[in-house]
Amino acid sequence: MLQKINEIRSYLKAIYLERNDIIEGLLTAFIARQHVLLVGEPGTAKSAIVADLAKSITGANYFQWLLTRFSTPEELFGPVSLKALEQDTFKRNTTNKLPEAHIGFVDEIFKGNSAILNALLTLANERVFYNNGGIIQSPLFSIIGCSNEWPETDEGLEALFDRFILRYEIPYIQDGRNFVAMLQGSCPAQRPTITLQELEQIQNYSEMMVTVPQDVLEGIRDIRDALKIEGIHPSDRRFRQTLSLLKAVATLDGRDTVLRKDMSILVHSLWVSPESNERDIVRTVVTDLCLDPTEREIVNLDDMLTKLHQEMGVADLSNTAIVLEFTQKMKEIRVRIEAIPNGQNYPKITEMLSLLDETKKAITTAALG
Repeated sequence: MLQKINEIRSYLKAIYLERNDIIEGLLTAFIARQHVLLVGEPGTAKSAIVADLAKSITGANYFQWLLTRFSTPEELFGPVSLKALEQDTFKRNTTNKLPEAHIGFVDEIFKGNSAILNALLTLANERVFYNNGGIIQSPLFSIIGCSNEWPETDEGLEALFDRFILRYEIPYIQDGRNFVAMLQGSCPAQRPTITLQELEQIQNYSEMMVTVPQDVLEGIRDIRDALKIEGIHPSDRRFRQTLSLLKAVATLDGRDTVLRKDMSILVHSLWVSPESNERDIVRTVVTDLCLDPTEREIVNLDDMLTKLHQEMGVADLSNTAIVLEFTQKMKEIRVRIEAIPNGQNYPKITEMLSLLDETKKAITTAALG
């Protein structure tokens, strides 16, 4: 069954370029039964990625809706039943609405009014929907909230914002070659799928069979202590929920035990305010505490290479001085990569070396006109 997840992952990454982190995050959240927030400008494939992933899960109910300032609860939770009204009962018909979905995608989620947001909070946190005093147990395992902008701190949206255990900001495609590939629109011929029942088996395995050892728990404590010194205070609930994320990361990697390196996903989880440099601080703290020196070096080099790749995508490669500068930076990165001991044991190193080779060819081609 895990092979099916891997096929879906590869399928999505082949279509949605420069979206690897988001795809990994969505798969992790689906297995962990957690919620994800995607923030980015219009046209960054936020809804398309989620819809494609949902289509790969046969038997899953998928609900998608765009909220506006004028949206009503009926749009998400269903209209009032006329038959029930005849009996002086206020009851919603939730068929094909969010309470009966396994996956919910709510676009412009922060534009909902208080009635919508309060119901969303309960549904997201408890997986229940109150209907005429009765309780509907929802099959929902993930809400993906989407917005073109981060919520303002004075809008009273902190509680809803805190429900999203993973948060990603999605930019436009940076690399010029990836942009051209996107325009060409090439994609695998056949969509891989997994059944809802198979996914639920993976979810249950992750929850009940994957263990979190003591050194990882102590690592989470160390992260909390370090963030506290920086004035960053994620809630206790958020730290507790990260355990399901870590189990899901291990599951996706084919393991039944969480490793410290799995905590790297917490860079997308533990910051509180999007308006400050908290994300950078969290990234530094998590990377320093969850990875050994070799793994930290690989992460740093990957960040450097990614940044270099993005800069090249918008640079004038017909300019000899610029080409020489990029070439020198690439040489420095390669020297550091090749200096890593036992580099053959790290797949990311092979990936980075391959990218360096491709980049060198692209620079040469562009420089020669």
